[in-house]
Amino acid sequence: MEFRRPVARLFSLLKPKTLQQHLLFMVSALVLLQIGISWYLVSHVTAKILREQVGQSALDAAHMVARIPTVRQALYSGDPDGFIQVIAENIRHDIGAEYVVVADTTGRRYSHPVVERIGQYFVGGDTGPVVHEGKSYVSEAVGTLGPSLRGFSPIYSPYPDEEGDTPVIGFASVGYLTRNLHATIRQNLQRPMLFIAAMTMLGFLCAVLIARHLKRITLGLEPSQIANLYLERGAVLEAIREGVVAVDRQGSIRLMNRAAQGYAGLSPDDRMEGRPLDEVLPGFNLHRAMGTGEAEYDMERTVNGLPMIINTVPLRHDGVVKGATVSFRRKDELDHVARELARVQQYIEMLRVQTHEYSNKLHTIGGLIQIQAYQEALDLVVKEATGYQDIIRFLQQTVPHPVIAAIILGKYSRAKEVRVDFHIDPESSMVDVPEWIDQEAVVTILGNLIDNAIEAVVDQPASARRVELSFTDLGNELIFEVGDSGPGIPPGRLEHVFSKGVSTKGKRRRGLGLYLVELRLEDMNGNITVSESEQGGALFTVAIPKAARCML
Repeated sequence: MEFRRPVARLFSLLKPKTLQQHLLFMVSALVLLQIGISWYLVSHVTAKILREQVGQSALDAAHMVARIPTVRQALYSGDPDGFIQVIAENIRHDIGAEYVVVADTTGRRYSHPVVERIGQYFVGGDTGPVVHEGKSYVSEAVGTLGPSLRGFSPIYSPYPDEEGDTPVIGFASVGYLTRNLHATIRQNLQRPMLFIAAMTMLGFLCAVLIARHLKRITLGLEPSQIANLYLERGAVLEAIREGVVAVDRQGSIRLMNRAAQGYAGLSPDDRMEGRPLDEVLPGFNLHRAMGTGEAEYDMERTVNGLPMIINTVPLRHDGVVKGATVSFRRKDELDHVARELARVQQYIEMLRVQTHEYSNKLHTIGGLIQIQAYQEALDLVVKEATGYQDIIRFLQQTVPHPVIAAIILGKYSRAKEVRVDFHIDPESSMVDVPEWIDQEAVVTILGNLIDNAIEAVVDQPASARRVELSFTDLGNELIFEVGDSGPGIPPGRLEHVFSKGVSTKGKRRRGLGLYLVELRLEDMNGNITVSESEQGGALFTVAIPKAARCML
């Protein structure tokens, strides 16, 4: 039990923990397996070929010795002059064999590298086939010089017997020691061994490079992290009410959430991957964002016949645009949210202004009471009540629509707070407002125009801060005029004053008010003009036709 714990701890330390380590381990194991198999095959084939070559050389040399007439004649006569030893040694030196032995059928040697062993009997026990059957073959056995690979060839009598046959009178054996053969095999395997070692190192290097490359393209994330991100991404995309589409560089869809499929009239089971975005949802026009790599926000386009607000963000990797992510939502849905938000902001602004204004008045009344100026306090209360009652009574009579009346009252309070003289033409009337006209759009138009007018005069001397509002429903159009006593609009900016981001205030995050005004007027087929007011400032005139626009 005590032995298992260190072993388990060792295995836990050696176990790969990261994707890079797993990949390195698997690729290295595969490389080692392939190289091991290759080494086995190379060494086995090399040894087999060398054995066959050496064995064949020994057999060929034995054939050559067995066919030499002098050897046959000398063996037949018992070699009284020792010619066989001389011939055998010459051949042995020429071919590099370990020994060349000539023996008779009893195995008695007539030649041997060790002269003292001439006359002794051949050792190894593998001479039967050559002596008894006259076969030529290669054998491996242990002789007096050690284990050797040797070839045997029969030596026939130079003279036929009584039956006309030439009997076997002995044999020739040429041998190579096994240890020398093994040394030759090892020598021949040195170059393949170096090559395999180089391939092993190259395999390890490739494994490291592949692991690093995979880690880089996965942004250093582990598989479990990638899986979690995938699940989280799916949950987030399905929770978003906006349509979200991701496309590649060619504009083919890579991802599409259910909201986007709903806008396209598709079911959640339809697979969109690989299809061109223009084919599924025509009208996005991603060429600019994909070409320049610049994001586009709050762009109005008609997609699949519906007005949409679109945001396009290019996807970059290593500074190269790889695709884009598009989020979009129906314009009327966003307009509804914007209207609700604008209404809440108007109420908040109205309450804030009134709170601030009444707080100041209450402090004043409190001070008058403390100094026992009761009549002055009473006059102030009556004056304030009368002022607000007059404007409220006027709006109730001339603007029976609560939303429009509320925005005018709120801006009136705002003007009083910043000490701006807000004057409403007493001849104004806005009773006949057709039902099809979006009153929230009218609120947006009036709110932005009056805000701009107040901001234009707030820096003027106190006596010159004046904003005038007039409106009428006479005729075929609703007419609104907002004028101010400010510096006016420079002539060079008149043509671009309604463009998005253009402002005369020189501040960041401005230039949206008049842009929104023009958008709302376009929706109602209205128009707006700019001229100089009687006080020398700007005069904006808005005309909205009462007749509904024909929708083809």
